[in-house]
Amino acid sequence: MSKHSGKHAGKHARKYPDLTDPPEQERRPLSELLRLPAGAVDLASIPTDATPGFPGRGKADAEEVAADLRPELDEQQERLFATGRSTPDTAPKVLLVLQGMDTSGKGGVVRHAIGMVDPQGVDITSFKAPTKTELAHHFLWRIERALPGPGMIGVFDRSHYEDVLIVRVRDLVPEAEWSGRYDEINAWEEQLVASGTTVVKCFLHVSHDEQRERLLARLDDPTKYWKYNPGDVDERELWPAYTQAYEAALERCSTQHAPWFVVPADRKWYRNWAVAQLLAEHLRGLDLQWPAADFDVTTEQARVTAS
Repeated sequence: MSKHSGKHAGKHARKYPDLTDPPEQERRPLSELLRLPAGAVDLASIPTDATPGFPGRGKADAEEVAADLRPELDEQQERLFATGRSTPDTAPKVLLVLQGMDTSGKGGVVRHAIGMVDPQGVDITSFKAPTKTELAHHFLWRIERALPGPGMIGVFDRSHYEDVLIVRVRDLVPEAEWSGRYDEINAWEEQLVASGTTVVKCFLHVSHDEQRERLLARLDDPTKYWKYNPGDVDERELWPAYTQAYEAALERCSTQHAPWFVVPADRKWYRNWAVAQLLAEHLRGLDLQWPAADFDVTTEQARVTAS
């Protein structure tokens, strides 16, 4: 256990006295609580407004809980970044994949969860419709070009999974083509993990009703008009088809080396904390150490003092 994990667990117990003896389930790592179980996936049976593992009493504690998490996440990311600079050939990398229906909050996660760490150690890629150049290559070509380097956290706002989601729903390529991509993705992710990249895949699970409310909220606020896209309503009409496509992608591509985590996304404060917590747990699991000095510290102290 890192110095942070023990310290923060105790802090939460003191701050939230009603949680000093939480249920056994709530004491498990969030990566266990949110990991997609093996077997058939029925998204309708998975709550979109639940708050599993949250160490507080709800939204009122969200800001304080996030503040408690920030120091550990910030330090773990700095250790990762430092390792990438000192030993780039062996330094680990982290890839955070964010997928979800429109308005599920991918941008909000980037702003609030990834915003907890130093931006110089983060590469964010937002995948749009592929260009003509990208279409001329294998579907993973543009994904590989955006992978994080040594010591970096890469964040994918949408990802290679679009090639088994929108292409399926919109019938952009023949079924014989997209249906073979599940196995390709699994093999590619397995190779990616074997080469030193930790993959954290988060499906932001928002409800149909909550999506409507968020779209209406954008139309009620002139400062949010820029976020509204009339095409979102067209995509919304395809909700059942997208649900089936996501269920297939989650079921077929949640593997031992790169599992899916289903993050309830109706409550924005929980969604943001959950993704940050998942990232912190995976960084903690890397057991990152500060790089040792490659110079004589005593000699350099003397040189600096004399300068």
